[in-house]
Formats: sequence, C-alpha cells, structure tokens
Amino acid sequence: MLYNSEPGKYDSYVVQELKAPVTGDAAFQEMYRKFSHRILWMDGNVVPGAFQMNTAWYYAVPERDPVFPGHEHPEDELIGFFGSDPDDPYELHAEIEIAINGEARRLTRSTLVFIPGGVPHMPMRILRVDKPVFHFSIMRGDSYNGGAYK
Repeated sequence: MLYNSEPGKYDSYVVQELKAPVTGDAAFQEMYRKFSHRILWMDGNVVPGAFQMNTAWYYAVPERDPVFPGHEHPEDELIGFFGSDPDDPYELHAEIEIAINGEARRLTRSTLVFIPGGVPHMPMRILRVDKPVFHFSIMRGDSYNGGAYK
C-alpha cells in the first residue's frame, strides 16, 4: 500500500517501508542497531529488476572498530555521508574514516565516494558522531555482493 496515493500500475516500484535484508550474523545485526537505524533497503528481492541501495542514519560510535572490514565486489559502488544540520549541510558533525585500496580518508564534511568494481575498500571507522549522519550506499547489481556485513 502506498501512503497518500491512489492505487496504480507501478505501486510495487515505490518502497515506503523497510523490507530488511539479512546482513551479517545475529551478533553483527545487534551491534549495527546500537549505532545505526536502517531506513529503507532496495534490491532485486524487494523490487524485481532494481539495483541495490541501503539507507540509514548513523547516530553513535559503534562498539566495534572498524565497523565494516575491508572487502571488494565486482560491481561499482557509490557511498554517501550527509550531515543533518540544515544551516550547514556540508558539515558532517562527525568523523568517519574509510579506505580506498589501502588509502585512508578521514571525512568531516558531507561526502560522496565512488568505488569502481574490483577495487578493495574499507575498513570503515566511525570515530565521532555529534549529530546524526545520513548514510547510503548504492551498488549497480541487483543484490549486495560484498563482505561488509561480517
């Protein structure tokens, strides 16, 4: 059912509720819930033919460091981190470190990161969170095919 909309032919293409994927084991899932709130997930299992996308709010420093281990996958990936301050949307109000092929980058501003398929990336460390950070990742494949959720 779509909220605030008349029924239509493409209702199944519009996702307004989380259809949570199974990502990682029970211990990972419990750890993830302590610092993050997943909003929506899209992939070919949710909408046939769709590419994969994850959205979440990060609101605390996780108990595990790094939170996501290094990995690679054949598909390109776009990763985003956006600050939640409407008066200064470029200020992340957080400190996040990610690595691309072994080169660490410390992020303190709203950021988009493109990872070509086959390029090793991560680990990712969430070092400080003063205000919630909106995070998303998009992969060109129809399902998540990587090692982040270990």
